[in-house]
Amino acid sequence: MTTTKRVATDVGGTFTDLVAIESGPDGLKITTAKSDTTPPDFETGVLNVMEKGGIAPADVDFMVHGTTVVINALTERKGVTVGLITTEGFRDTLEIARGNRPDFFNLHYKKPEPFVPRYLRAEVPGRMTYLGVERIPLDLSGLKDIVDNFRAEGVQAIAISLLHSYANTAHEEAVLAEVQRLWPEVSTVASHQITREWREYERSNTAVLSTYVQPVAARYLGNLNDRLIQQGLRQSPYIMQSNCGVDSLAATSAVPITMVESGPASGFWGAAELGKLIDEPDILALDIGGTTAKCSLIENGEVRIMTDYWIERSRKSAGYPIMVPVVDLVEIGNGGGSIAWVDDFDKLHVGPKSAGALPGPAAYGKGGTSATTTDANLWLGRINKDYFCGGAIDADMASAISALKDVGDRLGVSIDEAAQGIVRIANNNMVNALKLVSLNRGHDTRDFTLLAFGGGGAMHAVALGQELQVKKVVIPAAASVFSAWGMMMSDLRRDYFVTQLADLSEGAAVGIEKVFADAENQARTTFVSEGVDPDKLTFLRYGKFRYQNQEHTTEVLLDGKVTDDALTTIAENFHVAYEREYTYRLEAPVEMVGIHLVARAEVGKLEMIPASLGDADASSAIKGEREVDYALEGKHMATIYNGEKLVPGMAFSGPAVIEDSGSTVVIHPSNAVSIDAYSNIHIMLEAK
Repeated sequence: MTTTKRVATDVGGTFTDLVAIESGPDGLKITTAKSDTTPPDFETGVLNVMEKGGIAPADVDFMVHGTTVVINALTERKGVTVGLITTEGFRDTLEIARGNRPDFFNLHYKKPEPFVPRYLRAEVPGRMTYLGVERIPLDLSGLKDIVDNFRAEGVQAIAISLLHSYANTAHEEAVLAEVQRLWPEVSTVASHQITREWREYERSNTAVLSTYVQPVAARYLGNLNDRLIQQGLRQSPYIMQSNCGVDSLAATSAVPITMVESGPASGFWGAAELGKLIDEPDILALDIGGTTAKCSLIENGEVRIMTDYWIERSRKSAGYPIMVPVVDLVEIGNGGGSIAWVDDFDKLHVGPKSAGALPGPAAYGKGGTSATTTDANLWLGRINKDYFCGGAIDADMASAISALKDVGDRLGVSIDEAAQGIVRIANNNMVNALKLVSLNRGHDTRDFTLLAFGGGGAMHAVALGQELQVKKVVIPAAASVFSAWGMMMSDLRRDYFVTQLADLSEGAAVGIEKVFADAENQARTTFVSEGVDPDKLTFLRYGKFRYQNQEHTTEVLLDGKVTDDALTTIAENFHVAYEREYTYRLEAPVEMVGIHLVARAEVGKLEMIPASLGDADASSAIKGEREVDYALEGKHMATIYNGEKLVPGMAFSGPAVIEDSGSTVVIHPSNAVSIDAYSNIHIMLEAK
């Protein structure tokens, strides 16, 4: 039996993570490592973490890579100068945007500035109807002047978005070809290359933002690939996408906006795959990092993917839409570094502002003076001050106490009460986020398992699980680098969205089936051209439906070929899904707005092999005990376990704390704990 080495690297804002899994005759050998992220040369951090983990590129058989380079370039405005070509009369689509003004009563509210100023937005004559029929012929006679003007103004990339190109791409294809002929060197992206969904503003903005980051992302991915190949990597790495799949480096470099949320996507996909392994298909997944907490709901083993994604959206800003397939998630500003503060009415808050990595929590000893969730957990004994960050940092308890005392003094309470309040409010914020993806959408959390990961997930998971009354809590092995593990469980995946209006009436099935068949043929042709065996391709079909003339849609999974006989079943499935989410159904005609086709192929997915369950006695993993304040359950002497010595089959009860180099698992009193065959921690909650 030959040995196979798979590697996943994940570039975050602070750290670059690595998970390497070597499978051979002796089973699986798992290596994890963390290294500092190295902006602006992120590829250096990837090579550093591989060196730290003892991984030589020449020994790697399969590699997948995730990065925050796209979202960072957008939020930090570090893209390139973009020119936009659009349909005559639609130059100001980006400026007009939508009327979704969040700060409604602010008379001085200003819409977010478009990424392309008006003087760099140009028009071409020609018009398609929403049915894809040419109304006015395309006129390219003025295109040379447009390109010459862009060149003179220092434009580095050109976006093309024409009206109704989702229905007929001919005009956009013609403009794209002519721009590339007139200026072969310039980076060019057309909206139909990214999405075939309607909504003019969203599609145009998506094309612009993809164009804005394309040269930056292509340069980064190219440099990473070149340096890995130079060091012996035999095959270019696959790139993690926001849709929970991976794609080729070449395809991602052309349309990099598809990896805008690749980090969270890999973690949630890992949660779905782990749920299948442990026979828990219904998962509430929670990822708690240093700055944010993200959560998503997984039903029947499938992660929900949507295209209604916005960046920089807040209570005071409408943000910017990106119409690409992104895992459906809720993100809040609560993490280990979230700052506790007291408002003018003496009310305690936690987040969304974060201390970040520098100066970080007060306990880091790097100049931070604000109390954070981490400082509160340290004071309460939930985190070991003598094993802080896996022993990598000496906890500056004097600074942590000073910061917590400042909060307590403002509130007129003790340090104990201030720390307890910080943890309870942080937990409450995260419970509310979990409710948004579960209870608010008609799901009963008692039917779900809470799976928590990230550096802070295990710290708060039991408290959150008890509040939501979930079945149980699961902490995956190597929870702090779980997103990187999730990448190795991902398939090569592309999502195809096509807008197609159709009533669910007799005779409609032929047209609907044709749209699906055309999309499947397109996917098959694209994958085969990239060397993928067509026999490895699998498809999932979803329809996007609404009650006739409503604005928004509900997605429904379709089973097999669409026939007239199946339309009644499809309509009933829509009624059920709609009622679960909105609590009612209507006696109204149902219409399809579009299709969502998922095309997948395995390209090196890891196969996990369960270990034999051993003795339940976990005493060999005990490293001591200490007093832990559980905030709601009071103070208890907790048994401290070395997480690296826990093996499959071991079992024990709380109060306890499990510590390893990457995370801390807080086990509350009366919780029953067991280690499964894959070294995951299962925590059964006390019945209430």
